Amino acid sequence: MKWQGRRESDNVSKSSGAGRGGRPSLAGIGGLGGTGILILLVVSLLMGQNPLEFIGMTGTDTGRQSENTQEYTPRNEQEAEIEKFLAVVLADTEDVWHKVFKEHGKEYREPKLRIYQDTVNTACGFASNNMGPFYCGGDETVYIDVSFANQLATTLDAAGDFPFAYVLAHEVGHHVQNLIGTLQEVHNLRGRVSDREFNKQMVRLELQADYYAGVFANYVREKGYLEEGDIEEGLRAATGVGDDRLQEMQGGRANPDTFQHGTSKQRSEWFRRGVQFGDLEHGNTFDLVN
Repeated sequence: MKWQGRRESDNVSKSSGAGRGGRPSLAGIGGLGGTGILILLVVSLLMGQNPLEFIGMTGTDTGRQSENTQEYTPRNEQEAEIEKFLAVVLADTEDVWHKVFKEHGKEYREPKLRIYQDTVNTACGFASNNMGPFYCGGDETVYIDVSFANQLATTLDAAGDFPFAYVLAHEVGHHVQNLIGTLQEVHNLRGRVSDREFNKQMVRLELQADYYAGVFANYVREKGYLEEGDIEEGLRAATGVGDDRLQEMQGGRANPDTFQHGTSKQRSEWFRRGVQFGDLEHGNTFDLVN
């Protein structure tokens, strides 16, 4: 992806070693109230944890970030480059979603991006880097640990720079859902429908965020920012975080009734669809029959 020398977003901050105030419980998305919704793309497969356990978290400190949070300095040239790359990608998401929202007579409110090392305190609770990237609706912020780039390239077999762009664009997609109201609608179903039906709705939520990541890819392609192979890199990233693949990598069999993100095939197909159409109209995953 051609990103050097382009506009960087002003909505980026950095932190290191947040205090543990507001440590969350693994209560699931139903334990969150109001806009305190936290959505994870993937979690660490290196820690021997089930990715589906971290779909949502609750915390006692939902109003502010820890006062012990300190801004960190990149440990090497690679981390410094990752920061700049993410700032450029975030700027691109701002441009495309301002454009799309304006076309629908709406105003787009830009999310924040917090790049952190090791741990961070959020409006959704305390988080550590073994959780992977996530979006917290309580503070409208995407959180990404700088070490996740290596995890993409190794554990999830998604080398290149565009998979990281896909990850951020997917999380920004959850912010779009938050602004539109889709996140809250799905959250409100918790406890009102069966677990199986709720999981289906969560899958549709994630697939829609994949579609929105494709809308971002469509925009940067039209701008001439993509390089040969970038879309394929994004498709590999979407395939790599399918529930079926993640469960099989954990040493078990894929159980569709527990899926909350979608299969590898579904995720790559909806990302591809977003690349194809680049609009809101073709991204209604909630009309799926199954």
